[in-house]
Amino acid sequence: MPLLQILGWVLARTPEALLRLAAAAGGELLWRLSGRRRRLILSNLSHAFPDRSRAWRRRLARASCRRLAETALLSLATPYLSERRIRRIARLGPSVEAWARDRAARPRPVVFGTCHLALWESQTWLPLLSPVPLPEFGTIFRPLDHPQADAYIKRTRERFGMRLLSRREGFAQAQRILRENGCVGVLFDQNAGLQGTLTLLLGRVCSTTDLPGLLAAKFGAELRTFYPRRTGFWRVAFESDPIAHDGTAAGATLALNRWLEATLERDEALCAGWLWAHDRWRHQDIPAARLRLASKRNLLAADLAARGLAELPRRLRVRVRLPNWLGDVAMAVPLLRALRKSRPDAELTLVARKHFLPLLAVWQAGDRLEALPPRGPAYFAHFRRRRADYPDLTLLFTQSARGDLEAWLTGSPQRFGIVRPGRRRPLLTAAYLVPGDFDEAAHPQLELWGDFLRHFGLAEAPDCAPPGFDAGPGLPGLPPPADGGPIGLIPGSENTPAKRWPAEHWRTLIAARPDRRFLIFGTARDAAIARAVAEGTDPARVANLAGMTDLPAFAACLQTCRLLVTNDTGGMHLANAVGVPLIALFGPTNPVRTGPVFRAPVRILQPPGCPPQGGRPLADLPPDLVLRAIAEMESSRSLNRLAR
Repeated sequence: MPLLQILGWVLARTPEALLRLAAAAGGELLWRLSGRRRRLILSNLSHAFPDRSRAWRRRLARASCRRLAETALLSLATPYLSERRIRRIARLGPSVEAWARDRAARPRPVVFGTCHLALWESQTWLPLLSPVPLPEFGTIFRPLDHPQADAYIKRTRERFGMRLLSRREGFAQAQRILRENGCVGVLFDQNAGLQGTLTLLLGRVCSTTDLPGLLAAKFGAELRTFYPRRTGFWRVAFESDPIAHDGTAAGATLALNRWLEATLERDEALCAGWLWAHDRWRHQDIPAARLRLASKRNLLAADLAARGLAELPRRLRVRVRLPNWLGDVAMAVPLLRALRKSRPDAELTLVARKHFLPLLAVWQAGDRLEALPPRGPAYFAHFRRRRADYPDLTLLFTQSARGDLEAWLTGSPQRFGIVRPGRRRPLLTAAYLVPGDFDEAAHPQLELWGDFLRHFGLAEAPDCAPPGFDAGPGLPGLPPPADGGPIGLIPGSENTPAKRWPAEHWRTLIAARPDRRFLIFGTARDAAIARAVAEGTDPARVANLAGMTDLPAFAACLQTCRLLVTNDTGGMHLANAVGVPLIALFGPTNPVRTGPVFRAPVRILQPPGCPPQGGRPLADLPPDLVLRAIAEMESSRSLNRLAR
């Protein structure tokens, strides 16, 4: 404390030219040396003004740093400034002077909402500058933990008669002051934490104190803002605006927030002076509740109604790193839908392999789609450039160090993933630890992923309704014939040959159903087995499309099929997602863990004697069992209902 007092005394006597240089240098040091603070300021501005240019935001951010340094110098010097000097550097704006005279003529209780605008410490000078005597005026403040420093701050700020009321004990005094037609000031533009009320500010969900509204409603007090407008270096004009509201605490709370929002949007000088280095929007980032909106009080619905909005703006920037396999991507969709409902203010950026993006776009699984770059020297540079997007959170469905490094390079302050027993993922900021007794072979993959997201607050169940696929104009598709469409076949399995049913079994199936047409699907890597299956058949009855369709065309063609017979492969999950009835053949792999997840007709077939979790060669599954399953599915009511 003595050092700060000496510094304040020196600053009060330092020539103003040197003070200007000191403030400019201090602001520049804050900008250049505090990378974390600089990133927070730029992130706040990027979220608040996404349509403004990057150059504009950087210019405003640097100005904000200079204003913060200037404010700090004035705060230190204020106790040692003479009344004469204060009268020279500060004045009342017309709005404050008019209010003071009117208040003297018509005594009434007044609640002032104050905020962190440049030179905010000067607001305690109001009684000195007022043209008429003011009534008792108290300002609620947060006491410091250091008793000596707290006593010093309180003594110096009360120098001209404005009382500081401790947030811990001063609420009763504030009520007395208002009951006696006095004035009470409350800082309303900071994060109110768990005790606050959820509202919107500049399109983002935040926690707002409802104390000004409660006081105004309880005592029928006039509600106004009171703030300093910087007119030059250490020069300030005080201004005040009346806040119109419906007389309720909620209405007053929302009205104050809208005033601040409108002020920052329309007045660049005040916007540059606001404390952007403060994280007003931090309340909803507790990892255990990150994926839901939770608070004791919630005014979001009323706020949206007052703004004429149907839904929350999507300003929480969430990156979702999806898996690298088609089946896993499809299985993640029910959870992406649940995330959208649980955290409706989230803007989901889905990061996936390029050829998955058209499917994700049609399924409307996210707001933005980002293709993984080609592997090579520039791969990680791509993610480094994403730092300029200022993501808030990354959810990693991947299990690789590569995916974790990608997320870290984006500068995402929160990175959540799954950690299995005995594994380490040091680049995550928080992790769902898979319980040691959790047998993944006995549970669906979707269940584990659901546990992962619920660990971080997901409050909605996975939505397993098939998203379908609207091919749209220009995409190849086969019009369904009157017989309900062909039977689709996927004889390949790109990543594991052991998952393939033998070609001769597929040929037996085709030969046993001369009354049906067949479409053979697969990737270019499946071309060999697809040719072996189609060899010698009538091309008019058996069409081999393996390697001839991209994913959108594949999905469009699948929808023409009356049913699909498939190995355990990505195409199985795609067909399930578009609602095609399917018969899935499992042998060595585990249908409990990786079976289809969407609510569409599915029949799982395994070789006789195969454990439910797999483990037998698929060649042991005889064609007659598959033919019987086809006949049963064709005759079932569910298939008839879905047949085109």
